[in-house]
Amino acid sequence: MKLLRFGELGKEKPAALDRAGKIRDLSQHVIDFNPSTLNFETLEKLKKINLDSLPEVSSSIRIGSCIAKPGKFLAIGLNYSDHAAETNAEIPKEPIVFNKAANCMVGPNDNIILPKHSKKLDWEIEIAFVIGKNTKYVNEKDAPNHILGYCIVNDISEREWQIERGGTWDKGKSGDTFGPTGPYLITQDEIKDVQNLSMSLDIDGKRMQTGNTSKMIFNMNFILSYLSNFMSLQPGDIVTTGTPPGVGAGMNPKQFLKDGNKLNLKIENLGEQNLAVVAEK
Repeated sequence: MKLLRFGELGKEKPAALDRAGKIRDLSQHVIDFNPSTLNFETLEKLKKINLDSLPEVSSSIRIGSCIAKPGKFLAIGLNYSDHAAETNAEIPKEPIVFNKAANCMVGPNDNIILPKHSKKLDWEIEIAFVIGKNTKYVNEKDAPNHILGYCIVNDISEREWQIERGGTWDKGKSGDTFGPTGPYLITQDEIKDVQNLSMSLDIDGKRMQTGNTSKMIFNMNFILSYLSNFMSLQPGDIVTTGTPPGVGAGMNPKQFLKDGNKLNLKIENLGEQNLAVVAEK
């Protein structure tokens, strides 16, 4: 299934795409896509619904983040071999784990706010997985049984705050609007091989990032298993898994986002994001 949320910010309703690509309102069957409903039991109920019988939603309506209020928004750094190379970083021996604040999540076509004191705002196209059941001490082979689905995340990063202001990453990763997510939460049955998906990010029509999930240093099943040995994961938790090369901080000279920039992100089978950068007033 392709699950999504639509409507005004903070008042989104759950929906799904039908076979014709039309948005169908699911609010009569599930209250929202949040930690209380993002589980395999809910998914099995939704799969039995005839989507064509549900109210159709206008294609012009705002699309929100595909999940709401996750308990954890975890992220993995330097997880593509070619991205590590462009930043002159050593290949990590274990996954680099950091947090993004859950309230940084916005929709796939919302504005990215350029903060007043930001000097080095950067972009990162990523694929994330969403947890579908309680997870602890899971081996890599069993990891897919804990993944509800996948989505696009733009891991917006303020590099000065991340790297030059004390060395902790979280504050450079958690600003308001620093986590555009969606448009869709794609269930596993919709994807043939999640470790072989093409990725791209354009700014003002110019290609910046081109990649493939096959270049991950640590694949998604390994990441889930690894994390589950340090902390329990719950339904609705989201883990974004790193970015391919082409970020602004890796360029010579370095390049960062400016007021008015337009971003287009695509991951094969997962849809696309279209975002504008707007300076904070």
